[in-house]
Amino acid sequence: MNREPIYSALFALLCAIPGIITFSRRMRHWTDVPVVEQPALFQAQMEEEPHYPGRAFPAKWTLNVNLFLYVNVGNDPQAAPSMVLNPLLDAVLAMLSPGPAQEEQTLGALVSHCRLSGKVLIAEGSSLGPQAAALIPVEIVVS
Repeated sequence: MNREPIYSALFALLCAIPGIITFSRRMRHWTDVPVVEQPALFQAQMEEEPHYPGRAFPAKWTLNVNLFLYVNVGNDPQAAPSMVLNPLLDAVLAMLSPGPAQEEQTLGALVSHCRLSGKVLIAEGSSLGPQAAALIPVEIVVS
C-alpha cells in the first residue's frame, strides 16, 4: 500500500468544495483559525488497521481520517452558525458519495471505498458564540 497518494486524492477531492476558504492537512484548532480564514476544512490522519482475510491473502487496510469543518459568522447577531455550516457539510458528504456510474467513492480507483464512517459531531451553541465546528469521520478501505 502506498499511503500518500490515497490521502492526497482525498484532500484533492475535498479542495473542490466551493465556499470553503481554507483547506489544510495540517490540523489547527478553531481558535487558531481567524474569522477571515473560515469556513475552513482540515484533514487529519487518525488510525490505520490491517485486516487479514486468510494466510494466502494480503492484508486489507482500513485508514481512518477525521475532517474538521469550521465556520464563523462573525459579528452578525442574526446569523446562526449552522446556517453556514449545513450547506458546507452537505457538500463534504456529497463528495464522499459515489459518482453516478460508481457504487462507491474510490478516489479514482485507488481504494475499495472512501465514505462516512460514523456519527458527524457538531458543536454549535451559545458557548461558542459565532463559531461552529463539525467532526466528520471518514473510513478508507484499501485492499
